[in-house]
Amino acid sequence: MILKDKVVLVTGAGNGIGAAITEAMAEAGATIVAADIDFGAATRTAEKAATYQVKALPVQVDVREVASINAMLGKAVAEFGKLDVIVNNAGVTRRAYIMELTEEDWDRTHSVNARGVFFCLQGAARIMIEQGGGCIINMASIAGRGYPNTSNAAYAASKGAVISLTRTAAQQLGRYNINVNAICPGVTNTPMGDAIAEIKAKEQGVSVAEARANALKTIPIGRANEPADIAALAVFLASPAARNITAQAINVDGGLVPS
Repeated sequence: MILKDKVVLVTGAGNGIGAAITEAMAEAGATIVAADIDFGAATRTAEKAATYQVKALPVQVDVREVASINAMLGKAVAEFGKLDVIVNNAGVTRRAYIMELTEEDWDRTHSVNARGVFFCLQGAARIMIEQGGGCIINMASIAGRGYPNTSNAAYAASKGAVISLTRTAAQQLGRYNINVNAICPGVTNTPMGDAIAEIKAKEQGVSVAEARANALKTIPIGRANEPADIAALAVFLASPAARNITAQAINVDGGLVPS
């Protein structure tokens, strides 16, 4: 119960990595705010979190809209009185060659993955400054480190922005006892990853199973992430054990991309 008495908010909590992080935080004793654009999905995650005998609040949020972000943060503080940890996990992508990307693709990707992360971070930091500290965890990606098989260039650019934002925010918010770190997942078994695997299979002219096997061949440790692998690092970064870790972007990728 290393997160007992901590209030943790996770965006994009409805599925995949976000749902796994939320559940792991609850298992560690945290009070949960599960936020997602799909309120039904947020509710399912909150209900799962509550099975660990912790309080859990589902919230609908569209991280593209600052007013929606502020409403989410306001609900969290109104319900639980504080915010100790935010995990900025909400993200989008699609598989596309650089010359296929449109203005709409760029704007959608960056509005969620970069702009949304920034304003969630900024809003949470306002609360944390007032209460004397906190922890911010941003979900980046090895795509932001130059992983050559990224889903698309706009996604890679957005995740590179998250890595840079994390470093600058950590430097400027450290004086307020706020830790800011990023997690950079590699190949991960999620619904989003499944959709990309199907497209890769078509590109390679092979089955989805063969496309997955081909991807695993490039990973030194020989296996893809499960969402729980990402969640384990998030819990650690939120815990007292990581109190002196900040400004870091940590890969969870089986050795796929050097840090």
